[in-house]
This record gives sequence, structure tokens and C-alpha cells, in this order.
Amino acid sequence: VQLQASGGGLVQAGGSLRLSCALSGRIFSSYVMGWFRQAPGKEREFVASIIWSGGSTYYADSVRGRFTTSRDNAKNTVYLQMNSLKPDDTAVYYCAAGLLGSSLRLGVAEYWGRGTQVTVSS
Repeated sequence: VQLQASGGGLVQAGGSLRLSCALSGRIFSSYVMGWFRQAPGKEREFVASIIWSGGSTYYADSVRGRFTTSRDNAKNTVYLQMNSLKPDDTAVYYCAAGLLGSSLRLGVAEYWGRGTQVTVSS
């Protein structure tokens, strides 16, 4: 399985961006797809996750109510809609695929994609 995140860029505080994560290869319906981010000088942190088959979602407290993750099974793509962006959201964003949601939230993933830079100016 290969993952490719895209859609990052520069946006002003309060703005929006939508990230995409395209999946290729053999995709199991049991996969949990996750979004993570890593800011300069900080550890990678969990942002959001979605179950590929059922669509159940989970969010970090820092983004709940502002970010929404979704998936399009037909397009093999997962999305992260980011609204009301803050300078603290500046980071490289990664998508990942794992088998257990609880483990994925701790950063245990089967596959990782390359990141996409999101920069929020004040």
C-alpha cells in the first residue's frame, strides 16, 4: 500500500485547507486511516482517524470541531478538511494506515505517506 498526501499550502489564520491522501495497492476494509502532524522541534502528534469501511471518526482535542476527516472509497482517497486554521496548526501533515484505531492514535501504523506542508500565517 502506498499513501500520498497532498493539498498543503500557505493560508492565513482563520482560513481553510483540504488535504487529500490517495491510496494505492491492496486496501483492506478493516484499515483505519489516520492523519498526523509534526511541527518544527516537536514530536509527531495524532490529528484524526477514520475507519475505511464504516466511516467512524476520531479527533484530537486540539482539532475537534475545526477539522473533519472523510473518505471516498470509490476514489481510494481520504480527506482532511481543516477550517478555522490557527498558526499552531502549522506543521507537516502525514497520512497513515493501520489495523487498530487505538494503536494508530499512538503512532503505530502499517504504512506512512510522505507529508505535505501546511503553514498558517497570523
